[in-house]
Amino acid sequence: MKIGYRTLKTAIGAPIAIFIAQLLQLDNYISAGILTILCIQVTRKRSVLSAWYRFAACMLGMAFSFLIFETLGYEPYAIGILLFIFIPVTVMLKITEGIVTSSVIILHLYGAGFVTFELLLNEVVLISVGIGTALLLNMYMPSLESELKKMQEQVEENFQKILKEIAHFLRTGDESWTGKEFTETAFILDEALGLAYRDVENHLLRSHHQFYHYFQMRTKQFEILERILPLISRIPEVSKQSVKISTFFSELAEGVNPGNTAVIFLHQLKEIREEFREGSLPSTREEFEARANLFTLLNEIEQYLIIKRSFKKSDVKPPKKEEVTA
Repeated sequence: MKIGYRTLKTAIGAPIAIFIAQLLQLDNYISAGILTILCIQVTRKRSVLSAWYRFAACMLGMAFSFLIFETLGYEPYAIGILLFIFIPVTVMLKITEGIVTSSVIILHLYGAGFVTFELLLNEVVLISVGIGTALLLNMYMPSLESELKKMQEQVEENFQKILKEIAHFLRTGDESWTGKEFTETAFILDEALGLAYRDVENHLLRSHHQFYHYFQMRTKQFEILERILPLISRIPEVSKQSVKISTFFSELAEGVNPGNTAVIFLHQLKEIREEFREGSLPSTREEFEARANLFTLLNEIEQYLIIKRSFKKSDVKPPKKEEVTA
């Protein structure tokens, strides 16, 4: 059984908060542990937001408690009226996450049967200890980089396999490939995006989030690969043009990496298009349809490469004009 960091932080934080509250001789010191448990979050950003929402809701709850309890008395129906007014206000202020936390404080004031400055100060310090302990513990978040790199390698390996299988089909017409890499890649990308988003929320001051943008880019490319699969199935037979594109796909498969060499393949794609235009026209309807599908395939893979080109600065210089036309 694996124990997560959130569980570990909760187990450490609750007793620490209670200990500090006891040390400060606060009333209802056990509630400091409850507040800490409620505030432990999975990312730094969520932790900071949660702390703010809960603190704001508690302050608001204390104000409402003073007004309603002192006006209507410390009666059960007063709690109902308070919550009837208080909850919609928290919804309006978008601090609903603090409803449970503030309810603890509201019940403290109700249980006391009176509201004094000392009692309010006690509750403010209690809130600060509980939320503050959770906030400090949440400042430590384990690095997700190694896991994200592993997912990156898995995605690129599957992309290479998919592109090679497409090349193989265009060259031979062999339909024995099961396509399991599509299912695997879809699952990995979904998991990776979630993990990368957690990484984003753990780095509040970082302006560029490499892995998150990377997996977004690969997700867009993967959508194109999914469109390509039924497209190549409509190419009835192997032709000179399909073999040419097959070679291009094989080279493209070898070029799958975190860097950006898309500009080279875009130039190669341009050459293939020009070569096709200069070639003889199809003589039959079947040849025409096959050629049309091949051109559509080139358009799709061009979009695939444009997505990569837009991802980051190119790692290579584009070929010179004379090199392209040579």
